[in-house]
Amino acid sequence: MKTSAPTAHDDLREALRDLSAQFPPEYHRDHGARETYPEQFVDALTKAGWLAAMIPESYGGSGLGLTEASIVMEEINRGGGNAGHCHGQMYNMGTVLRHGSEAQKQKYLPKIAAGELRLQSMAVTEPTTGTDTTKLKTTAVKRGDRYVVNGQKVWISRIKHSDLMILLARTTPLADVKKKSDGLSVFIVELKDALGKGMEIKPIRNMVGHETYEVFFDDLEIPEENIIGEEGRGFRCILSGLNAERVLIGAECIGDGYWFLEKAAAYGKERLVFDRPIGQNQGVQFPLARAYVNVEAANLMRFEACRRFDANEDCGAQANMTKLLAADASWEAANACLQIHGGFGFAEEYDVERKFRETRLYQVAPISTNLILSYIAEHVLEMPRSF
Repeated sequence: MKTSAPTAHDDLREALRDLSAQFPPEYHRDHGARETYPEQFVDALTKAGWLAAMIPESYGGSGLGLTEASIVMEEINRGGGNAGHCHGQMYNMGTVLRHGSEAQKQKYLPKIAAGELRLQSMAVTEPTTGTDTTKLKTTAVKRGDRYVVNGQKVWISRIKHSDLMILLARTTPLADVKKKSDGLSVFIVELKDALGKGMEIKPIRNMVGHETYEVFFDDLEIPEENIIGEEGRGFRCILSGLNAERVLIGAECIGDGYWFLEKAAAYGKERLVFDRPIGQNQGVQFPLARAYVNVEAANLMRFEACRRFDANEDCGAQANMTKLLAADASWEAANACLQIHGGFGFAEEYDVERKFRETRLYQVAPISTNLILSYIAEHVLEMPRSF
């Protein structure tokens, strides 16, 4: 299938497709059905250096940009996998890289690049705040040379397959700050020192089978050297990572979109009804053609967001638009693919139902479509804030 990607990166794509080919649909189908973690697949990505793509060469990484990282995520999903099992490391690592001290970078980045440590988890969302991040209730109180954390987080993923976790907590009460985004701080949590020692987790069963948890903090102690950036200015540290997150997840949706389109087009050519391939009918062709146009449009926005991010230009609007366009396009492609497969689309052996559930998530997370529209209205169209 032809694409309009302005920077093809053929060698990169070929290498990723070769790796993905070692893990056939049956592998991902089995893990999906059993709701287990695809450890071998993630290990292969780690050993090949793909999950350290954005770590500078001086810290043992590949020194690539968000453009290349987004292609990694795209190709994982286009190859039938689910990058949601490992995408956290791509954008969580940027919080350390862009805002961490030199000591923190030296301590963690080389080990992440070598695959000795995983930084897959980020704890921001809470049960009563959701995307209203500045009102989060988890606190971190300074006591001597440590911060003591109390509170609760929800929808925190991959904890059992991560060594490190980024945590956002309030260090100054909301009533004592001039701006509600002030007084929040970011910490790096070493999970081996936290689990069972002030931090407990409870799994959340969900329709995607995605490994995610509720997290409870009860006097968890974090050394003061584990604060990232300046105390009280953590919200700014998180935002730079969120732009990368939105672009990378947009790229995953683009990969899903191409997967659905390729799957549906192939089925449309081979499935015979009334002595003719169903793909000969415009009623089958048009939904796929429309979905392809929209995936391509999202693809172009993705590369513009990446270009801006890699050039250290403002990319907030482009990152948000990438996520919105890509999530909508992949969902449109998913619906067309399922409809074309008819009853077989619901059968596990065709993989459509698994990918259908996976891509549906991104209408909701990591930021809802409506919140993106609010962002564009306020920050691009300069309309009054709606909330």
